[in-house]
Amino acid sequence: MGARAVGPDNTYDVAIVGAGVCGASIARKLSSYDLDVALLEKEADVSFGVSKANSGIVHGGFHHNSKYLKARLEIRGALMFDRLKAELGFPFVRCGIVVVALHEDEMRAIEQLYARGVENGVIGIEMCSGQRMLELEPKLSRDAIGGLYAPGGGIVEPYRFVFSLVESAVKNGVELLTGWKVAAARRESGPGEGAWSVEAEDGRSLRARYVVNCAGLFADEVSGIFGAEDYKIEGRKGQYYLLDKLTRSRPRRVVFPVPTSVSKGMLVVPTVEGTVLIGPSANPIVDKEDRSTTREELETIIRSARNMIPDVSEADVITSFAGIRPALGEDYYIDVSAKAPAFVQVAGIQSPGLTASPAIGEYVKDLLKRAGLILVEKPDWDPCIEASPRARELSPFELDELIAKDDAYGEIVCRCERVSEAEIVAAIRRGHTTLDGIKYFTRAQMGRCQGGFCTYKILKILMRETGMGRDEITKHGGASTLLRGEL
Repeated sequence: MGARAVGPDNTYDVAIVGAGVCGASIARKLSSYDLDVALLEKEADVSFGVSKANSGIVHGGFHHNSKYLKARLEIRGALMFDRLKAELGFPFVRCGIVVVALHEDEMRAIEQLYARGVENGVIGIEMCSGQRMLELEPKLSRDAIGGLYAPGGGIVEPYRFVFSLVESAVKNGVELLTGWKVAAARRESGPGEGAWSVEAEDGRSLRARYVVNCAGLFADEVSGIFGAEDYKIEGRKGQYYLLDKLTRSRPRRVVFPVPTSVSKGMLVVPTVEGTVLIGPSANPIVDKEDRSTTREELETIIRSARNMIPDVSEADVITSFAGIRPALGEDYYIDVSAKAPAFVQVAGIQSPGLTASPAIGEYVKDLLKRAGLILVEKPDWDPCIEASPRARELSPFELDELIAKDDAYGEIVCRCERVSEAEIVAAIRRGHTTLDGIKYFTRAQMGRCQGGFCTYKILKILMRETGMGRDEITKHGGASTLLRGEL
């Protein structure tokens, strides 16, 4: 089922600004009701903002006091991932989380985390001796004197999670509009409830009875455009380093240090697809577009990771990247605006935002209902999407059967991650027409060579499937073109 037709005046019941993990979760939830919903994203593809540079952790529910909304949403959201995986098929594993104490004074902090976890109702949480920690995670330093274990914690591939949420929402009638940067908005008066008239930077416009602000780092700017609350989103940059699948340092579980007052610390994360992620740092920045990484930060992160897992080696680093978190006080700001009518704020969603996102979808649906939105469930709502076969996950016999139906499955484009031409084509036909979009959907370009051998093949497939010229293909939309001339 495709997007539902809207009225001749281009009016929607709800417009959601921002297609990161929160906007996607809200869109999917609203798609189960008889509503016309638009999901607006200023980038060329969904998850290209805050959500793509994420640790990919489903948190354990012990870091935050339940007096905070973010803690309650984290605990509720974490329990929803098993069902979501069954419906949407994104990579997710409940591998568990350990927090390692290397000094006696850190054990006092572990006791506090344990008590908070018990108070929050975390299932199976355990305070551990040094010996128990090494049983749970043999890669840990022998200096570990104890720690915490939360078996319900897990790992997820964040961009695939967002892609699957949006695919499900669109299948059930949500209209996705990319390259749609909000430039102006005004509230129209008229019969009934009135509506928002919203204009994009490129001249497109639409009307919406309700608007949800999920604009991440730029939620403060969007709030100002709608004449809503005045607040300031502060950027907090976290640098990450990715280790090769062959590294000896891959742990069984997510490894946390004892947290500080501003950060959960630099982690060692066994990603769901087999690599190892270390980081992030946490540095306040002014420029919300600054995603640079530095040698000094790499050395700091490596040093911190080695304190917990001595086998971490700089020789295993295959790439670095940075993400910027939208900081706004101690808690999330999710509420109906007191200044702008029919406008819902979803702002300051930093860690554990990915974990909380399914519950945020439910929470915002309830806020909209209380604000007057009439919700009638769709009898034909389908929560499931069709899985896309992946060559690396198939046995030789299963792959042979696929190749007999489509020989493109026999053409391996990305050898590092074993991604076939058929998977690249499937990504393009699902609307991912940038190199990064294809990378996040298929993992092509994510291996040891970081696209050194497969990028030119992907370019050829993109030109063939879309009709784009070589100078039209971009890395992530906008001005990020790759080829600008010929020799």
